[in-house]
Amino acid sequence: MRSSHSDLLEHLLRQIPRRYRVPAIPVADSVPGDRKGVASVLATAIEAARIVGTAAPTGQQTYDRTLARAFTHALASLIGDAMREDTGDPAYQALVLRHRLPTVNEFAALATSAESDRRTVHAIVDAFAHPARRVRLESPVQRDALAAIHALAATAAWRALADRARAALQDGALAGDARTVRGLDRLGGEPALTRLRRLAILADDPAVRQYLALRDRSGPRAGSADALAAGSAAQHRGAAVEAAVAAALVCLAGQLNAREPQWSYRIVTSLRVPSSVPGNAQRAKSEWDAVLLRRASAAPTDAAWTLCLLAEAKTSLDAATTDLPKLLRGLERLARADPAAVYTFATQQGAVRLCGASLQALPIAADHLDNHVLYCCEAASESTPRVLSAASRMQLLCAPASLAYASRLSNGGPGAPDMLAPVWADVVRSDRWDAVRRQYATLHRVRELMVHVADLRATVERLASKR
Repeated sequence: MRSSHSDLLEHLLRQIPRRYRVPAIPVADSVPGDRKGVASVLATAIEAARIVGTAAPTGQQTYDRTLARAFTHALASLIGDAMREDTGDPAYQALVLRHRLPTVNEFAALATSAESDRRTVHAIVDAFAHPARRVRLESPVQRDALAAIHALAATAAWRALADRARAALQDGALAGDARTVRGLDRLGGEPALTRLRRLAILADDPAVRQYLALRDRSGPRAGSADALAAGSAAQHRGAAVEAAVAAALVCLAGQLNAREPQWSYRIVTSLRVPSSVPGNAQRAKSEWDAVLLRRASAAPTDAAWTLCLLAEAKTSLDAATTDLPKLLRGLERLARADPAAVYTFATQQGAVRLCGASLQALPIAADHLDNHVLYCCEAASESTPRVLSAASRMQLLCAPASLAYASRLSNGGPGAPDMLAPVWADVVRSDRWDAVRRQYATLHRVRELMVHVADLRATVERLASKR
């Protein structure tokens, strides 16, 4: 997409400091068994395996046994740290408890559909016992019976609700109301109520209570007031970073307009990809935080713009790393645009028309994004970068062999690192572990694209001072 980039813009992008960079190869600063260096050892071993796998033809790779041993011993240390009662990872301990005990696993499985089941049961009860319907019944006995049933559903007393519905059908007090009888009969045979009743019974199990306590220690439950408050705070932080990025880019566009009067630059935010753009939209980025556009200043007012630069605002460093695959899928979709077409995109500044040729020219490979994509953040630089991503750590911990190893530890048995050899075998060969194999390469690439918002602004201001 050379035509949509000026030499000045490319020069400016090269001048922005990259304070978040990490080395091309992770540094293993300690030996396996030193808990401070476990993540570094794992990252180093995984990256070495990726390099071997890339360099040799499929099926002909040879992996150093020392590397495998370093990996399994470091993974054993990682699991041991996560299982420590005082300083471990309660979320992981909850997963191990679920893996070990069928009752906990059953409870966790039922809990995934609990909210939908509650809505189903409430809808059935409301159909025959809603207060608005009860007032039309002549019999006070019937009104009281339905009020009790409705109250049990409202308070999530599922065991008592099932018993009361069964008793109401048997004692005949509501036999004169056909609608109520049908509703009670449906409620009694409803699988959602059966699941909720079983969930309530399991909640009294000591192991389930331990599981819930571990989940509570790992963070607020989904849908709770604390979770909603945390989500709201995160949204506010995200909006603040997006505003700061947009403001810095507006200054950039102003400097480009002043120095290159033959062009007209502008910034738009929240650029939404229309359905008219071809390609697979699934799991692809469909909204871009801030975009630098350019067109010839002599063009008519309705002329299409060309896309020069995409900037994504992130509140944390880890968020950018997990975002890259989605971003690449979004670029791949944009690059499928018809070069002869013009597409209308919605933005916070109104509709803008982008020429398909500039979209088709976008790079789709991670190694070619330097002049086209910026990740912008306001987080402090890390004294010691996290070289093992949170997603990779969790996939390693949740491998079947890892859970078996952790279960043995939780039962007080000895843990032999050799038990973890199947994890290493998967890491080096299984397609399902491709993201883990590439995790450090992805981190390195993202950090090359990442700038601090203040550094972006300062670079633009230095450009202005040289006029």
